[in-house]
Amino acid sequence: MPTAGGLATIYNGPCLKSMRLTLLLLSACLAPLGCARAMAADLRPNIVLVIGEDMGPDTGAYGCKDAITPNMDRLAKEGAVFTRAFTHCGVCAPSRSGMVTGIYPLTWGGQNMRSKVITPPGLFTEKLRAAGYFVMWPGKTDFQGIPERTLADSRELWVNYGNKPVIKTVPPKQPFFAYINDTVSHESQVRANDGAHARNTSALKPSDRRDPTKVELPPFYPDTPEVRREVAHYHELVTAVDYTLGRVLDWLKENNLEENTIVILTGDHGRGMPRFKRSPKDTGTRVPLIVRWPGKIPAGSTREDFASWIDFAPTALTLAGVQVPKEYDGHCFLPTAVLPPKYVYSFRDFMDESYDRVRSIRDPRYRYVRNQAPGVDEAGKNAYQEVGQTMQALRKAQAAGTLTPLQALYFNPNRAAEELYDTLTDPWEVKNLAGDPAHAAKLAELRTECDRWVAHCGPLGEMSADDLVKKGYIHPRDDKYAERSKTGKLAEDEATPAKKNGKKAAK
Repeated sequence: MPTAGGLATIYNGPCLKSMRLTLLLLSACLAPLGCARAMAADLRPNIVLVIGEDMGPDTGAYGCKDAITPNMDRLAKEGAVFTRAFTHCGVCAPSRSGMVTGIYPLTWGGQNMRSKVITPPGLFTEKLRAAGYFVMWPGKTDFQGIPERTLADSRELWVNYGNKPVIKTVPPKQPFFAYINDTVSHESQVRANDGAHARNTSALKPSDRRDPTKVELPPFYPDTPEVRREVAHYHELVTAVDYTLGRVLDWLKENNLEENTIVILTGDHGRGMPRFKRSPKDTGTRVPLIVRWPGKIPAGSTREDFASWIDFAPTALTLAGVQVPKEYDGHCFLPTAVLPPKYVYSFRDFMDESYDRVRSIRDPRYRYVRNQAPGVDEAGKNAYQEVGQTMQALRKAQAAGTLTPLQALYFNPNRAAEELYDTLTDPWEVKNLAGDPAHAAKLAELRTECDRWVAHCGPLGEMSADDLVKKGYIHPRDDKYAERSKTGKLAEDEATPAKKNGKKAAK
């Protein structure tokens, strides 16, 4: 069976002439419609997703001054930058499970982090495979208990994160879908020790390194060496993801696959640091989205319409010529969106062992937040988050009473029932306008839309975690989860992506 490189040779070399001759001869005796379908199947685009774990829109194309992302910037020059790209949840498992099912997790009981749903919806990749796509998924799964046995045709590494590309076999005459998830930028690696960080970023040049004293800090962080160290580490890890993207782009070029391959660069939610990851606001749910599709998407273009992780499934199926199930929540946004949505939606429920309940709506300018857990602050009590140095610096300053009023909002247990932010004038979302009469009409509009969306998702989305267990929708949490909730760590966190390089993904 030929490799993808061999497949490119078949498509572009002498074999193509033979294939064309065969098709011409067959056209004399086969129904025209059948031939058209056979030929069309060969022309469907390949789709490659490159995901930076816990990576927000912190690239050069998005104006981040601390970014060193030449490959992401190149992709932006050759494609489109989506300025309003979001996910529906600021933590990995609910975000990814909504993406892979095409349905908001609130609808099927998957809203609490690390739930194990008993009767989950199906995977969109099953439909891709049935339609003739070869699905490669070497990256992270973590689908809230959704079985993975029918997820993909291959779980083996396609490009190695940190070394030379590892090219795996691709069947001939098949378009492919590849999901490449680089975990190097994950929260656990942002806070990793210096030795692990050196391994994770071993490919970086000296000029790729950040000076911690010069990185930009958000206003809700105290200015300490520990905080600056983690912020600098995060930006270097984003550069490491950029190197992975570069290897993917090189591999496509070497195998003559550029012209018929859609390349999508994104992240599963905001950066893996406090008040970013796990937040239902822009810091936690706004993601990078850069798409290159030669001949279909204008080079160097900017898209201001909404695109969300809930849209990936209907988009992939539409591009593959597969009918989108009516229960899917998203829309197709490539090459253009026929009916762009007016809003995007997000939620926050249990973040590991830390309880909260938030529903949020975003229009092109304003964000509405509905807090439904009285007495719960935004920080929560999440053991996994607490071990990070930035979180420890925040806790230390809180205990010492040295936080600024803006920084102290993170620990306020008396959050307003409703929040409204003008993201144009207040990008960090710290000035609540819900009580401002000048914004009463906008507040009412987004409140009504939140009611509509919650009703659309259905009763499981408002059910407590205990009731979801009692009524047979999800399993109780297991011992492995209990370990994480007590210590803030999992055994696999000790094995950094650099140590894992070269190994096959689990079957």
